[in-house]
Amino acid sequence: MTDSRWAHSPRIVEAMRRAAELADRVRGSTSPNPPVGCVILDEAGSVVGSGATRPPGGPHAEVVALREAGSSARGGTAVVTLEPCAHVGRTGSCAVALREAGVARVVYAVEDPNPSAAGGAEELANSGVAVADGVLAEEVSAGALRGWLHFVRNGRPHVTWKYAASLDGRSAAVDGTSQWISSPESRAEVHRLRAGCDAVLAGTGTVQADDPRLTVRDESGAPLRRQPLRVVLGDRELPAGARVFDDSAETLRLRGRDPGEALRVLAERGVVEVFLEGGPTLAGAFLRAGLIDRVQAFVAPALLGSGRSALGEAGVVSLSQAWRFYFERVTMCGPDVWISAVPVEG
Repeated sequence: MTDSRWAHSPRIVEAMRRAAELADRVRGSTSPNPPVGCVILDEAGSVVGSGATRPPGGPHAEVVALREAGSSARGGTAVVTLEPCAHVGRTGSCAVALREAGVARVVYAVEDPNPSAAGGAEELANSGVAVADGVLAEEVSAGALRGWLHFVRNGRPHVTWKYAASLDGRSAAVDGTSQWISSPESRAEVHRLRAGCDAVLAGTGTVQADDPRLTVRDESGAPLRRQPLRVVLGDRELPAGARVFDDSAETLRLRGRDPGEALRVLAERGVVEVFLEGGPTLAGAFLRAGLIDRVQAFVAPALLGSGRSALGEAGVVSLSQAWRFYFERVTMCGPDVWISAVPVEG
C-alpha cells in the first residue's frame, strides 16, 4: 500500500504509539500469534476503542478494540501495529471485522509476512476502505513484534542472550560466587525482560552451579501469574530437588547440546522468543551456531581480575573472526551499564 498524508497526522502517529504500547504489554502471552495493538479513532479523531491480542484462541487486537468502540467505529480509523489478517482460524478474519464495523480508514505499521494470514490490506482496499501502511514501521518492528517477525521469516525462535558481568567480563569470582554481580535495578529489569519471552533457557552447568528458579517475579519477589516455559539443555544429571523443577512453572528437559535442535523442538511447541540465561559454555555454543539474535548485557562497575568469563569458546581464534555487534541502546540501570546489541548483518 502507498502511504497517504492523512496517515501521518499527529493523531494517527500518536495512536500508533499507543497501539505499540498495548502490544508490548501482551508480549510473551500470545504466541504463536503476534502481539498486536490496535486503537480505534472516531470520525472526529478521538480515541473510542483500544485493545491488544489475547492469548491463543482469544480475539485479536482489532476485535478487542472494535468491541470497546461499538458504533463509534463507523466512519472512523483503525490504527494497527500489524496488517489486519485475512485468515480464518480459531478466530475470524480481522479484515472482515473491520469492514463490517464500517471503519473508513485502516492504518498499519508492518506488513504481515505470514502467507497464511496476509492479504487483509488488499481485501479492505477492494471493499472501499482507505488503507495506508508504514507508519512508525521501523519503531514497531523493533518493539513487541521483533521476535514474532523473526520467527515467521526464519522459522525458528528469536534468541536473546542475557548476561551480567564485571567491567572485565567476569560472570563469577574464582570461588564460583556470582550473586550478585549486578544491581537490584538490573535484576528487576531482567525479570521484565523474561516476562516478555515464551521460554527461559539455561544449561545443566548453570543449574548445577547456581540452582536458579528461572521464573519471573515482581519487585516484591512474588511470582507473576504467567510464567515462561523453563528449558534446561544438556546431558549432565541434575538433582531432583533443583529449584528449576519446582511447581512454580512448567519445565522442559532437553537432552543433548545442539542449540539448533533445541530451537527446532521449541519452535514445534510454538515458542517464538527464547531468553538465553545459560552459562558461558551454552552461550558460546549458541554464538558459534550463529543463533544469538540480541544481547542484553548488564555491566557492573566492579573488577574481579580472574574467575569465570561471561562467554566461553565462541570459535574465534583471530580478531578477524570476531562476532560483530552494534549497540542499539546503551543506558544506565542503577549503577550498571545496560547494553542492548544486535549482530551486524553480513
